[in-house]
Amino acid sequence: MNNLASIGWAGSGWAKAACDYGIDAAQRSVLFMDILRKRGNIYFQHLKADQPPVLTFEYELIRDGRTLDRPVNYALLRIIDRRRKPLARKDPSVERRNNPAFRGGYPLERRRCPIERRDQADASAAQPADPSNRPIIIIDPRAGHGPGIGGSKRDSEVGIALSNGHPVYFVIFYTDPIPGQTVADVQQAQVGFIQEVARRHPDAPEPAVIGNCQAGWAAALVGADRPDVTGPLILNGSPLSYWAGVAGKNPMRYRGGLCGGVWLTSFLSDLGNGKFDGAHLVAGFEDLNPANTYWTKQYNLYARVDTEETRYLNFERWWSGYFLMASEEIHFIVDSLFVGNRLEQGTLELEKDKWIDLKNLKDPVVVFASSGDNITPPQQALNWIFKVYGSVEEIKRRQQVIVYLVHPEIGHLGIFVSGQVARKEHTAIIGSIDLIEYLPPGLYEMVIEEQEPQAGITDYRVRFAERRMRDILALDDDPAEEEDFSTVAAVSASNDRIYRTFIRPWVQWWTTELSAEFWRQLHPLRVARYGFCDRNPGLWPVKAWAPLVKKHRRPVTPDNPFLALEKNFSASMEIGLNFYRDMRDLCQEYWFRAIYGNPWIKALFAERPAEKTAQEEEKARARASSDRAYWLGAMEKGGFIEGAVRLILALATAGGSLDRDELATAKKIMLNDQLAGQSRASDLKQIVKEQSRILQTDKQRALTSLANLLPTPGERRRAVEIARQLILADVVLTPEEAALMAQIEQVLELTA
Repeated sequence: MNNLASIGWAGSGWAKAACDYGIDAAQRSVLFMDILRKRGNIYFQHLKADQPPVLTFEYELIRDGRTLDRPVNYALLRIIDRRRKPLARKDPSVERRNNPAFRGGYPLERRRCPIERRDQADASAAQPADPSNRPIIIIDPRAGHGPGIGGSKRDSEVGIALSNGHPVYFVIFYTDPIPGQTVADVQQAQVGFIQEVARRHPDAPEPAVIGNCQAGWAAALVGADRPDVTGPLILNGSPLSYWAGVAGKNPMRYRGGLCGGVWLTSFLSDLGNGKFDGAHLVAGFEDLNPANTYWTKQYNLYARVDTEETRYLNFERWWSGYFLMASEEIHFIVDSLFVGNRLEQGTLELEKDKWIDLKNLKDPVVVFASSGDNITPPQQALNWIFKVYGSVEEIKRRQQVIVYLVHPEIGHLGIFVSGQVARKEHTAIIGSIDLIEYLPPGLYEMVIEEQEPQAGITDYRVRFAERRMRDILALDDDPAEEEDFSTVAAVSASNDRIYRTFIRPWVQWWTTELSAEFWRQLHPLRVARYGFCDRNPGLWPVKAWAPLVKKHRRPVTPDNPFLALEKNFSASMEIGLNFYRDMRDLCQEYWFRAIYGNPWIKALFAERPAEKTAQEEEKARARASSDRAYWLGAMEKGGFIEGAVRLILALATAGGSLDRDELATAKKIMLNDQLAGQSRASDLKQIVKEQSRILQTDKQRALTSLANLLPTPGERRRAVEIARQLILADVVLTPEEAALMAQIEQVLELTA
């Protein structure tokens, strides 16, 4: 009888668990379908509103690129920090996010997401924007989606920049390109935008430009062509070395070769009547990770349907916005950059007789990459530094500063979307943007170390550690494996010529704007939105049931055995799809190598990059020798300011890495009136560069020659007192700093 009773109780327990799970699963199914229905509605509402940027901050239109002499579908916005008082004067002509034309039928625009809510503490913590502070211009990627993701939430690049007191501007783009617009047209418009921002802030340093993904190389084009208008460049997840990657890990770079090169882009643009559909690019991104696209993303919504709705719909509003590109733009991008890789080679012709060389970059560059990024892996974000400069000595000779940081795991979108990344990495980058100009020329890694929480708030220590080229190359496996991609470039050019000569005329003859729109609307990503929206009568019952389900919601307990079975099934689905992805990528890489690594194909098509000749190497050695001789000759030139700056820099770099707080103290000391006098900040930055190069050329001689720059005892004592402020600002006096200070006092004959 006891055994029968226990079986009965057990059976009752399983039955109750099954009943509870069944109710919960049914309710989640209804709510899940309702969220997909809302996603479809938002897609159509976004289209109806002309797909405005998904910025969560108010803004005003400053310049519309469609009105320029060389019109483009870009525009410049000024971000208005809504945590503070609104503008006193309201201009009805100003295009704002709360304009009724942008809000009609737009549910997500009428409320803030929970993550965006601000309390009084948040408002008081933000620094007021100062017109004399360096303005920051943020450019979002134009890679199929619309603009605004860099400011789609409070914890974003825009929010962090505003919190640091920077005036913030944002470059957006409209859905349809201007017919015939080129990358050169866009570049010229962006130069004009930067000049307009500088004009509005005459007392501030040059604007810093943040480029996300595709916008990173666009910002690099501007900086290399017009270094006189830009300040520091921040390139987030931006590919500049398009052939780089690790064998077996970065499959996306093989797809262009397997498709035969740029001809397919030309064909799709012709089907679009001169416009390339961004949905093709989005589909390519989604295809990289089928487990996430077809299962994990949807299951996570289903499993957390009570809490994920707002986050999911906000993201999908951006992800489902498909923008178009002109045929000339996409052809240039694929042919010259992704397939041709001409940017890092210095052979990129932006327009007739206008060549872009990344060696022309003058302002500091910050590169943010991630090991978890399968779209722009660290090799594609960083290898250009080695390919362009060749050595750290060449970076120093050109008085350039390059800083990089590599996140260990975040995905591509997380680099400029994740709130956690914004609070840590972007806070560190934007907080250092005015300091990196005072770094001695060279290559650095930004190291962010977590400190003990103070008052429950986690703080981070930021330092700049000197690096060599081998540290970047260590992220790669073998740069020689990129040789096959030069064959791809030659095959691509040949295929494109054949297509344009024999096939394009027929495709264009049959194509009309009606047929182009027909094919665009039949894209699978758009069709998926049509099926789940209020336009589908089959979902009307879901719309009616969802409020009742929310009112009578009965979520299952976490220890329910059927819930555990569901999670195990989901995990097995993810494993299966990941296995398919790995096998597919392995086969694609194999076929790529088999085709383009074939000696016959190489013999027919390979365009090997020219190797350095003995004469070029001799010229490089001569430049290095001349540079060294110049700085050795400059060691004893200057006076008190040069000597004091040299002292400060020597102490700051004594340990091989510079703490950001220490660098900030050094900057404050150097800008102090008692040192700089009437010198402008720009003049002092040049002095810092020069004295840094003198120390890098021969540190021992540079210290010894301080006695000539500081001839009187009074000047020597004053310079040492100024330098001591840097030591006193640091809690711990390192042995290197103590030894260096003793050496300086001995050189200046100040020892007791």
